[in-house]
Amino acid sequence: MKRLFAAAALLALSAHAAFAGELTLFTDTDFRGARLTVERDAPDLNRIGFNDRASSIVVRSGVWQVCEHRDFGGFCAEFGPGEYRNLPRFNDSISSVRELSRGGPGRDGGWRGDRGDDRPGDGRWDDRRGDGRWDDRRGGDRDGGGWRGDDRRGGSAVELFDRPRFEGAQVSLSGELRTLRDVGFNDRTNSIIVREGRWEFCDDADFRGQCTVYGPGRYAFIDRLAGRISSMRRVR
Repeated sequence: MKRLFAAAALLALSAHAAFAGELTLFTDTDFRGARLTVERDAPDLNRIGFNDRASSIVVRSGVWQVCEHRDFGGFCAEFGPGEYRNLPRFNDSISSVRELSRGGPGRDGGWRGDRGDDRPGDGRWDDRRGDGRWDDRRGGDRDGGGWRGDDRRGGSAVELFDRPRFEGAQVSLSGELRTLRDVGFNDRTNSIIVREGRWEFCDDADFRGQCTVYGPGRYAFIDRLAGRISSMRRVR
């Protein structure tokens, strides 16, 4: 009977770990500098000494919303699993984060990491790794993952893919971007899904150069702009 209870407890712990989302913020680009790993909602990063400090992030699991103001205010974006080496739109301006999709039951979560400064005395800080190093078990060098940005907090209107037939890394967007460098997707698009509205895509920043308008539909191949889209905006 004891073995049965032990096995059940181990299974519960494994399920808990599998469902737990994890987001790590770094103070410098390219995953350098002090880091903070978040495993539950953090409505005010100032309370844990990491307000307006993040310059790159890694999402190991879950879909996370990051916002420029505390309590999830101001401009917000959603980041899916992936590595984001720089955050021009959010550089040193992230004040709150929360997980939007957990894929499982609730959890306690917490914070852990190496901030490189004094720790608050509220007992919520836990450096479980204890070595101050980032352990990239997946390896590789990619900027992939899913990014969704929207001032209106609505669903995504456009999905861009870096390979034809809606394959490869993707970004989901709902607002105009003067340069896709802001989301690490400049000159990468090779297929598009437009869910609503009519959107203009251009091969130069600031909606310049050669432009094409796409209405609602699925575009498995884009000829003239394949691998060349640098900016986009809704025109109707």
